Amino acid sequence: MITLEPRSSKSVPSITTEAADGALRNFAFRALGTACTIRYTTTSDELAGSFERAARQWVEAFEARYSRFRPESMVSRINNFAGTSWVEVDAEMEQMLDICAELHRMTGGILDGTAGPLMRLWDYRNPAAVLPDAARVQEVRELVGWTKVQRAPGRIFLPRAGMALDFGGWGKEWAVDAVAQLATTFGLEQVLVDFGHDIRCIGAPPGRPAWHVGLEDPAQPGAHRGSVALFAGKGIASSGDYLRGFTRHGRRYGHIVDPRTGEPVAHDCRQVTVIADTCLQAGILSTTAFILGPVAGLDFIQCFPGAEGFLVTSTSRAQTRGFWHYVAT
Repeated sequence: MITLEPRSSKSVPSITTEAADGALRNFAFRALGTACTIRYTTTSDELAGSFERAARQWVEAFEARYSRFRPESMVSRINNFAGTSWVEVDAEMEQMLDICAELHRMTGGILDGTAGPLMRLWDYRNPAAVLPDAARVQEVRELVGWTKVQRAPGRIFLPRAGMALDFGGWGKEWAVDAVAQLATTFGLEQVLVDFGHDIRCIGAPPGRPAWHVGLEDPAQPGAHRGSVALFAGKGIASSGDYLRGFTRHGRRYGHIVDPRTGEPVAHDCRQVTVIADTCLQAGILSTTAFILGPVAGLDFIQCFPGAEGFLVTSTSRAQTRGFWHYVAT
């Protein structure tokens, strides 16, 4: 899932970019709990400096407002008043809450902006010595569900103590798209924004028709199994749980939790990669498809015009009808 958490990457570090040539500037920094890189071209050092300052300031402000790991963030303020009182929100937060509502609707509850309690329950970085039993899982599930959230113009209320908003399922992808859009306001026409391997591009790199993006092999982490061509304006994201998780009694528990069951996803799907018109859409579709599993996941991706996906299981691979258009040779 996407993340505003202090961790190294989204779901898997499955996407890396190949620099086109020396004409590309490379602006790298850390934010949103991951490595952030912006590759772009300009002949003006002054313009480059202005853009890089603006991009970093925007990302830092975004994280300060929306990370549940920042105690002074707006998200933390809302969570702190869960079960107690309404909290006033501004127009930008209203937009973020509207996105949560829409994602919950379009994914049938698979992406739920109130899933924070389940993420804490199954924290792969600090797993409990004793796994939660069915009763405990059900208890926490009672704190999850976007339909429980109460909203009024300029206000929100989480009605039960322990409820918590978490934009980790899509926030970083949204930020990628926003920074790509910011680049266009500076007149930049050849840009690739890569935040923890959630990617959006503008234009194409110097001397090439598309950006080439390497796809990691889940059976051999760190090795690429191939690459795709990312054409102007497209976004790409990948979801999988083969790197982050823990093992108890011979069973592995990945970091991606299904809010419908309250437990980590447990099926044969290893990785899902999606190319779409925005990074946000790619991330939404890849995570949802991963949770749905190979068959239903592929069907879900194909419901969205312009989106193409590639799914990997332990024994097979499958792709949408048009994914081959992006396969680099």
